[in-house]
Amino acid sequence: MSRSALLVLADGRFPAGGHAHSGGAEAAVAAGRITGAASLEEFCRGRLHTTGLVSAALAAAAALGADPAELDAAADARTPSPALRAVARRLGRQLTRAARATWPSPELDGLAARFPKGAHQPVVLGVTARAAGLGPADAAHCAVYESVGGPATATVRLLSLDPFDATAVLARLAPEADGVVRRAVEAARRVAGEGVGALPAASGPLLEISAEAHAGWSVRLFSS
Repeated sequence: MSRSALLVLADGRFPAGGHAHSGGAEAAVAAGRITGAASLEEFCRGRLHTTGLVSAALAAAAALGADPAELDAAADARTPSPALRAVARRLGRQLTRAARATWPSPELDGLAARFPKGAHQPVVLGVTARAAGLGPADAAHCAVYESVGGPATATVRLLSLDPFDATAVLARLAPEADGVVRRAVEAARRVAGEGVGALPAASGPLLEISAEAHAGWSVRLFSS
């Protein structure tokens, strides 16, 4: 495992397109569900144990070499919202482009050919981690961090929340995030023997509903 490669992949400046997405925070702010650091923490905790867990398990399974097509279908089945499925594929396409330029690999080339419009982002993340010489836990950590880091960063812009307070939220969630990574990797390791049904299917219905409403807004700061 290369710690430097992990830092490159997890860096918010990696050109994978995540900066344009709030992870549902924009809709939550508009609805009054996020008003400050305390409610941001609860929102992120909810994402961590639902979207974060599912994404981390998919990424870990891809990093272990599971079939990307089967994982992509599993991601589709775990994402009821058409808007969120479209977002996941756009992000997957952008990550594929960035990853192929950074860590050229036959697996990434094959993924791009197989999914010209983009595979689900967590699946691409796992294949990227594999190409970078990283393991399933590394991929899972990246996915988990994205699931809470995106909303925290977006809320700073949306509410003018103190960046120190937003970062403190992420720090307080770190022990729980580590636990989610462990659960995700354990599930990913079962895929070889049990199939993709072994992966978690936790859901956040309000996130899905809000994403559909947000997609119809005429004016918005973030794409999702």
